[in-house]
Amino acid sequence: MFESRFQSFADVGGPSNGAARVAELRRALETVGVSGFIVPRADEHQNEYVPPSAERLLWLTGFSGSAGIAVVLKNKAALFVDGRYTEQAKSQTDPSVFESRHVVDEPPVEWISQNMGSGEKLGYDPRLHTPEAVSRYAAACKKAGAELVGLPANPIDSIWRDRPQPPSGMVTQQKGRYAGESAAAKIERVREALKSADGLLISDPHNLAWLFNIRGADVAHTPVPLGFAYAPRDGRPVVFLDSRKLTPAVSDELGRLAELREPDALIAFIEGLGALGSQVVFDAATASALLTQTLERAGGKAKVGADPVTLMKAAKNKAELAGAHAAHERDGAALARFLAWFDTEAPQGRLTEIAAVQALETYRRATGALRDVSFPTIAGAGPHSALPHYRVSESSNRRIERGIFLIDSGAQYEDGTTDVTRTIAVGRPTSLMRDRFTRVLKGHIAIARAVFPRGTTGAQIDALARTPLWRAGLDFDHGVGHGVGSYLSVHEGPHRIAKTGTTALVPGMILSDEPGYYAAGAFGIRIENLVVVEPRTIAGGEREMLGFETLTLAPIDLRLIERKLMDDDEIKWLDSYHARVRKVLSPLIDAPTRRWLADATRRLESARSAR
Repeated sequence: MFESRFQSFADVGGPSNGAARVAELRRALETVGVSGFIVPRADEHQNEYVPPSAERLLWLTGFSGSAGIAVVLKNKAALFVDGRYTEQAKSQTDPSVFESRHVVDEPPVEWISQNMGSGEKLGYDPRLHTPEAVSRYAAACKKAGAELVGLPANPIDSIWRDRPQPPSGMVTQQKGRYAGESAAAKIERVREALKSADGLLISDPHNLAWLFNIRGADVAHTPVPLGFAYAPRDGRPVVFLDSRKLTPAVSDELGRLAELREPDALIAFIEGLGALGSQVVFDAATASALLTQTLERAGGKAKVGADPVTLMKAAKNKAELAGAHAAHERDGAALARFLAWFDTEAPQGRLTEIAAVQALETYRRATGALRDVSFPTIAGAGPHSALPHYRVSESSNRRIERGIFLIDSGAQYEDGTTDVTRTIAVGRPTSLMRDRFTRVLKGHIAIARAVFPRGTTGAQIDALARTPLWRAGLDFDHGVGHGVGSYLSVHEGPHRIAKTGTTALVPGMILSDEPGYYAAGAFGIRIENLVVVEPRTIAGGEREMLGFETLTLAPIDLRLIERKLMDDDEIKWLDSYHARVRKVLSPLIDAPTRRWLADATRRLESARSAR
């Protein structure tokens, strides 16, 4: 019934043919005079989603996860992944070739210092590592009596004979009614932020897209063009984009703002800045070591730190917030249609995880405004719901049966980006499921209702979402919330609600509110809405206060709530939220869905534990 042009369910990766490829890599390394090589899952911009031409780690190892790093030496090799991918790495890679290591418990730098031989050279591609990462690897090599060596060309590229061509997605202008601020005004703000520096090298494609009010199609799920820019304190900016990606209209518009050059002119341009003794700001998170090394070798000074555009982009303006509201209303109507359909189909016992994903994407496509999903949909039934980053494939596809079904999904619309998770009961839930769900819901509501003084960071409110679980001796291992872009990345920094969230929250920032609970091998729960930081006025208050407005519009499953665990204020919040969901979405949906929604959003005090 449903088809999807966005979601691929093909199994990717292993078990790999890594033995042959690693052997060939070792021969290539010997040719260039190094005894090992570092292979990150990265492109030149440290993107979350990388183009196929940059999937070197996948090609070499068979591992298809979104984060990982391999180190190949003469007689051994190791793959380092985090806890999300431990089992996946083992199943996709050849254990006779790659040792599997936890990136936190045994970081690559420790492994390198213990396994490199004295006098040996470890190669790396300076385009794919940040300056900070290079410093750590150099220290590890020094500890072993070895040397870290930057290579002029990536040896994998010479042996990857069917390597895809670099992406060539067309660049488009972001409409003014969605951007809300001209690129010229944004550029002026950047100039003011530079202070004593001569200029800013923009290496983050998201920042490039936001600053010049453009969007692209070079990577999956995030509408960015891969390119660079230089914003000087004085003078005309320079944008480095493949001219084949630019229509005459886009080229003319960009040309009024900046000088346009091809990407292969970037290194010579930076050398020129260095020859002038320029002090240039580089983004610590996305700038490659090659860029800073080039500037300093030519005589300039690299100032590695935070790109000021990142924080500017995080605080959405009125037009971006209006777009976010419109996107969430549209998305909420599509989600309501899906949830109503799911409640009819799932109890029959024939529905699968893939079918559910395809159905939701079809309802979103029916809006006529969908550009892409904002990330691969997570749809887990039963024990799969206990895997926070589970991704269904043809081989893992599970039939949805009695118990818990979790679906975490999002969409890219021109006016906004969405991300929403709902945990759904199929059949009558157990008392344990209701207890855990209600504790997660209490934590979700605590964030939604939080009021805090300006200057508060995400780390300071992270515990609010965990306290109901802590009281039962429970917790979850991911952050409470991440930033979200405006028709950009669904995972946007620098703001987050997490133990590591050190950026102060300011009005206009959009974040997720998604506490969870996961019983390994049994079931998992997560409730996620997007919220936006806004001012709060408190009568008699002495401080400037902030709080959250909830953007997401979708019912929270009343069948999973243990009412006795909820206090009156929490019930009041939920009933008020559901009344708003019902009021906003009812005019946007068909009559059968409207009847389903009325029942799904009824007042909690009249709700039964099962429908």
